[in-house]
Order: sequence, then C-alpha cells, then structure tokens
Amino acid sequence: MERKILHVDMDAFFAAIEQHDNPDYRGKPVIVGGDPHSRGVVSTCSYEARKFGVHSAMPLREALRRCPQGIFTPVRGWRYAEVSRAIMKIMNQYTPLVEPLSLDEAFLDLTGSEALFGPAEGIARVIVNRIATELGLSASAGLAPNKFLAKLASDLEKPHGFVIITGDNLAEILKDLPVGKLWGVGPKTEAQLIGLGIRTIGMLRRIDPNLLVEKLGDTGRQLYRLAYGLDDRLVEPNEENKSAGHEITFQNDTDDREFLAGVLLWLTEQVARRLRRHNLKGRVITVKIRDHKFKTLTKRVTLNEATDFEEDIYREAFRLAGEIQWGSGKVRLIGVNVSGFDTGDSLQLELFRDTEGNKDKSLEKLHQTMDLLRDRFGEEIVTKGTVLQVKKKVSRKGNRDKCEN
Repeated sequence: MERKILHVDMDAFFAAIEQHDNPDYRGKPVIVGGDPHSRGVVSTCSYEARKFGVHSAMPLREALRRCPQGIFTPVRGWRYAEVSRAIMKIMNQYTPLVEPLSLDEAFLDLTGSEALFGPAEGIARVIVNRIATELGLSASAGLAPNKFLAKLASDLEKPHGFVIITGDNLAEILKDLPVGKLWGVGPKTEAQLIGLGIRTIGMLRRIDPNLLVEKLGDTGRQLYRLAYGLDDRLVEPNEENKSAGHEITFQNDTDDREFLAGVLLWLTEQVARRLRRHNLKGRVITVKIRDHKFKTLTKRVTLNEATDFEEDIYREAFRLAGEIQWGSGKVRLIGVNVSGFDTGDSLQLELFRDTEGNKDKSLEKLHQTMDLLRDRFGEEIVTKGTVLQVKKKVSRKGNRDKCEN
C-alpha cells in the first residue's frame, strides 16, 4: 500500500498571528523581531513585508531601511506556542501519527486514516480548512508518498498552496527544480554539485550514481535516491525530550577563537532557555565541533547536580571546547547539548548548600525575570553585549542555526 504523508506548513506563522490578533495590521507589512533600532534580527515577516526584500534573519535596522512603513512587533513566544498547540490538536483528531518539526509545521501519516475519514486528499483539505476557519490562519500543504516529497510539495505554491505529488507527476515536478531543494543540500554541497555540472534535480537523475558516491560519499548515494523521490523515513510522533541542544554551521570556516567563544555563549543561552521553558535540568553537557575537513570531535562531562543555568553550561562547554583544542583547524560547525535530565526536584540537594544555594536562588529569580521579559518584548530586550555582536556577525554571514531535541 502506498503511504499518504501530509506536510502542513503555516504561512508566515508569527506575522500571521500578529495580523490575526491586531486587525489593523492586516494587509500591511508586519515584521516580527522587536525594536527596529536595536541590533536584533527579523524572526519572520508577513508577505506584504517580503515584497520590500525583508526576510528572516535580516538585521532589524536593514529591515527598517528597506521597509520604513513596516509595523515592527516583539516576539510573543507564549502566544505562538498557544496557537501551535491548537493546530496540533486539530491534526491529532485525524491521526495519532503527527510529527511536529517546529511550532509551525508538522508531518502527518494519513495512510491508516483513510478507512475512517475517506481519501487522504479530503482529510488534508479538511485540516487546512479547519485551521483557516477556527484559527483564522493560512497554511500550505503537500501530500505525497513520503516525507521528502510532502515537504517539497508544501513549499511549491506558498502561500495557501496545496500540491499533491504522485508517481504519475513526480518526474515532471522534480525535473526543473534546483538541486538545493533536495533535503540535506546546503550551500557547500550545492556548490559541489554545480561544480559537477548538476544544477537541477532532473540533471542529477541522469548522472551515474557511482560518480556521485565517488565525489560525495554516502551523501551522493542519498541524494540520488531523493532525486527519484525515494525516502523511507517514518512519521514519528515526538517522544519526551531526552536532550536539548543547539548547533550552528558557519557559511565560512573560522579559527577566530574569540568569535567561537561568543557563539558558544549564544548557543548555551538558547539551550538554557529551552530547558527552563520545559522545566528541565540536565547533568550531561556535550560539545560538538566539526572542522574544515569534516572531522567531528565531541567531549562531554557529567555534573554532580543538574542545571538549567547558562553560566554553568557555558563554563563547562568552554572548558570542553578547550580540551579538544577547538578542533584541529578551522571550525565548520559548533554545538552544545544538555541531557541526563533530572526527573525529581533538585531542591533537596540545594537545601544543604547554604550560601551557594542562596546564590542559585538569586540566579533562578534573575533568569525567570529575563525569560519573562524576552517572552513579552523579544529576545533582544535582555542580551549580553558579546552575544549581540556575535548574532549580528552570524546573521550577516548567512550561517545556519539548528535546534535539536
């Protein structure tokens, strides 16, 4: 039986919520990110703002220059999470196999749902229509035999698009798409493929697969499969988080240790904030560094007590990075991960720590206040100067940030 996989991707999600909640914003360029005079970056923007060249990760000051009439709003994380839960609730009414990728997109396996609700196409349209009528938001959807094709399809006719890929139209849809549309192809791999004379997926389908494996290793083998629409990955509902991590891949490899230390601080702040948001504390801290030769080094440490403080995480992460000498040369990727979550309340341990415990309580209150301010006014409202400089440099160079569970 051919699988029926649906990918739903909300259109300009954060900005759309702002327009929904503030009717005066509808039809106008809305830019989510905070004060345009700050050194923050655009989180997302409405399609009206995109007509002026505004896009995600652009410095807010540049967005203001391009779109001075834009409406700049803070990031309201709590509100976006609230709406996301309502969307997932609708999806779960049609299948238990829902795999959220982020707040605004998810995979659904509708194969087994057809016996209860009819053809998968009809189910997909009902879900999209319910999101529109019940929540007032637009979504794009792709229906296909696997996850890769479903996600690809949902992006083809945004906004409010609905594309179905089947064995009959697969080759026609893929043939002229750039190879950068293939899952896992970043700027470097795309440049390698173009260097081999491969610019489109159709061209890749005609290449000798042995040549791809010779030039790209296992990546070449996987890309050849994707070019023919082959993807065996299952839709897997998210289990309870076992770790929290962030990593970043640099557009250009770097050996600037001061810059790398600043990036490490930025990453640990994001990880710590995620831990606190989910009421988690971890004992195991892991640092990952991939150098310019694609050699990956990892180092981890287990703490005596679980923590959700970036001060603790950064101290250990910085030490671990030093122990593996920040890689053997220029760094391509750096990441931080926290795992080994405490299931119980660590308060009992803190009762015996006297002055140290009082210090932790003060830090806890400080972080709670900072998190509250960021939720309400945006990430840039309370940020260390070093992190602001790093974020500006990172966004300017087009590096890719990845959040992982």
